[in-house]
Amino acid sequence: MSRLSYTYRGLIAPVLAPFGNNGSLNLDIISQYASYLAKKGIKGILVNGTNGEGMAMSVTERKLVTETWVKAVQKTKQHLMIQVGGAPLPDVIELAKHASSLSVDSILCLPELYFKPTTPTQLIEYLEIVGQAAPKTPLLYYHIPMMTNVNIHMGQFLESIRDKIPQFVGIKFTSSNLEEGAQALRADDRKYVIFLGNNQLINAAYALGMDSFILSSINVFPELVLDIFAACKSGDTLRAKNLQEKLSSVVVAIMKHGNRVQAMKIAMALLTDIDTGVSRALPKSVFSEIVETEIKDLTSLGYQPKIKYY
Repeated sequence: MSRLSYTYRGLIAPVLAPFGNNGSLNLDIISQYASYLAKKGIKGILVNGTNGEGMAMSVTERKLVTETWVKAVQKTKQHLMIQVGGAPLPDVIELAKHASSLSVDSILCLPELYFKPTTPTQLIEYLEIVGQAAPKTPLLYYHIPMMTNVNIHMGQFLESIRDKIPQFVGIKFTSSNLEEGAQALRADDRKYVIFLGNNQLINAAYALGMDSFILSSINVFPELVLDIFAACKSGDTLRAKNLQEKLSSVVVAIMKHGNRVQAMKIAMALLTDIDTGVSRALPKSVFSEIVETEIKDLTSLGYQPKIKYY
């Protein structure tokens, strides 16, 4: 099988998990969520990733969320990437087959999280199995060592793949190590797409040649991220720097809480019309404390949170 082509570049929003107040899925909000992002100019969606809490859902729930997003993007025409990893291998294979059967645009996959790979060869062998389950769908690897403790160097990994995984097209690089990211970008004559997953390094990464990003902040601040992206493209480095500092300040204010996903969910509910509920990983005893702190921090930064929302 020849290597699959993959042309999508630019921004992708890693959408938040759609839960109701009782912790059950709130699938009804997904259509509104897709429309909100599309109207803001966001053309790519990542489902069931870290922000999407795929690892906190059953296989059945992950399939339902995927199916609902597939229906939503049929109207909005957004690029749809589905994260299938973070589960026992038989479930990962099942999720990959399911996503591929729905003709999603791409699949993203975490490494094996218990029998962790420690070499590029071991990681390639794992991804080969996932790729074989979805032979017609572009496959990307999800590199997020802060969560997985899989610290394989991405430059070395990408140099090692060659033609071993015909479906493989790139990585989501969630790291602050831009030296490693630059090596990944240059690997095998720039063969692979690198989606940076760091909200605070957009302008720095763009200067190194990265042109694609999967950023949690897109959910709440799509206009600001698009402005940074436009300033980088136009070569206005001073404007890009100033806008990046603005985004970094509000991201730090939101993310300083213990549960970053829940903090972003709260910020989205406070500043937009999209409420994706409470994170399944959050101790409910600290929920009100986070809300109160975020309201103060966002207000001090010049935003107008809906204080009476909760």
